[in-house]
Amino acid sequence: MKWSGVAFIAMVPVLACSRGEPETAFAGSAPPANAPAAQAAPSAAAALRLVLSPTGNAARYRVRERLVGHDLPNDAVGETKTLTGVIEFDSKGNVIPQSSKFVLDASTFVSDQNRRDGFVRGRLLDAKQYPSIELVPTAVRGVSLPLPSSGTVPIEMAGNLTVHGVMRPTIWNGSAKFQDGRVTGSAATAFTFNDIQMDQPRVPVLLSVADTIRLEIDFDLIRQR
Repeated sequence: MKWSGVAFIAMVPVLACSRGEPETAFAGSAPPANAPAAQAAPSAAAALRLVLSPTGNAARYRVRERLVGHDLPNDAVGETKTLTGVIEFDSKGNVIPQSSKFVLDASTFVSDQNRRDGFVRGRLLDAKQYPSIELVPTAVRGVSLPLPSSGTVPIEMAGNLTVHGVMRPTIWNGSAKFQDGRVTGSAATAFTFNDIQMDQPRVPVLLSVADTIRLEIDFDLIRQR
């Protein structure tokens, strides 16, 4: 039977109003914060329940920017490790969206530039009004129940992502590794600012900002049922 869902993500569009160095601006770790709650009580229909481990998870954005006065383009990267979540499957291997959700704190994205972080959290994401970014998984293809006891496989995850109060369907491609009751791996998706009804950043220190936002997730899921 096909496994209709494993993974997560969280995410966040981006970016930049700072004088960074060219090439890639790597993200730092998110500052300490209380993780947003996302775990509901197990549903009666759940045959498999996976929850995010307290550690080993991260979500990041990546957007190509070109700074005034610099010859080379720059990848602006922001990351957060403040994630919680759970995903459940019924006996046929279908995800149960009503009791599956992954949540991240929109105010905890950190890059290599404080000014960029303030722009992303404040003007772009408006984290005070929209404190959480949520992903509700709806399907995952590439794995069958029962879960493999070992090995790595490619996966495709579908989920409804809500950012800044706007929900849109997303498709994530990545891989999952199975070992000792854990599911670890990574997945990524991409979309435009217009897709999530956000204005493309335009500030004086930026010569250009690519319209495509790449979202990436590293996950460590533990079997709870």
